[in-house]
Amino acid sequence: MTDLLQLVIYGIVTGSILALGAIGVSLVFSILRFAHFAHGDLMTIGAYGGLIGVSLAGLSPLASIPIAVALAVVVALAAEYLLYRPLRTGSHTVILLISSFGLALILRSAVQLIAGPAPMVYRSGIQLPMRFGDIIIRPDHFWIIGGTIAIIIALHLFLTYTKFGKAMRAMADNMDLARISGIPAYRMIMLTWVIAAALAAVAGVFLGMDTRLHPVMGWRLLLPVFAAAILGGIGRPYGAIVGGFVIGISMEVSTMFIDPGYKHAVAFALLVLMLIVRPTGLFKGASI
Repeated sequence: MTDLLQLVIYGIVTGSILALGAIGVSLVFSILRFAHFAHGDLMTIGAYGGLIGVSLAGLSPLASIPIAVALAVVVALAAEYLLYRPLRTGSHTVILLISSFGLALILRSAVQLIAGPAPMVYRSGIQLPMRFGDIIIRPDHFWIIGGTIAIIIALHLFLTYTKFGKAMRAMADNMDLARISGIPAYRMIMLTWVIAAALAAVAGVFLGMDTRLHPVMGWRLLLPVFAAAILGGIGRPYGAIVGGFVIGISMEVSTMFIDPGYKHAVAFALLVLMLIVRPTGLFKGASI
């Protein structure tokens, strides 16, 4: 029982990271109507942006989050202006999907070229864990879970009560009607990229705090992130939150029965099962 509870706690930590990534994927899909395959590599950009603050400015990983967010947002807006916007006019969404895959390769190679292929850490040494009976929790895990909860609450308040949040929800429901109603569509698209990139950057920093930094860290997490988004209902940010925690806990608990190296296969299995049983996800998003 203790082992199961310990794995559930690890799953909540993993689920927190997946939820932040999945929210960004769902936001982009709901507004722009394509699956952004470079989202995992935006997480990597954010993680290495945090490393800049840690290594050059001597900041803690949490204090480096603004640097990580700024770097990821600049990359996302540059990709929108130079790549996605020219292709979006008169192109099928498959073209955007393929171009996002190409962007992922470019970002991954750029990180490897600049930072090198070797794994890195924000800080060396052993972090003393906190013990609650037989349960062990690292201090970083409290920050990851607490930070994710705070971001989710802030996002909920933004989407529910602000003018821009309501405009984004209107565009997600019906793009053409939102344009007719006078909503500045392109401004909302840019705002979507800012929010999605910021969430990806924070997820990347949290992932770096939990494990290590590596040029393919975000790419390896892309399948669980998409599985979480689809499980909750692609295009449904609130569903992505639920999907993230379900996938995260399932992956970690599965290590009681299978080799930990295969836990990503659990995310793939849940993804396939959901597409077969309920293609619209738990919260009735778009069909894939």
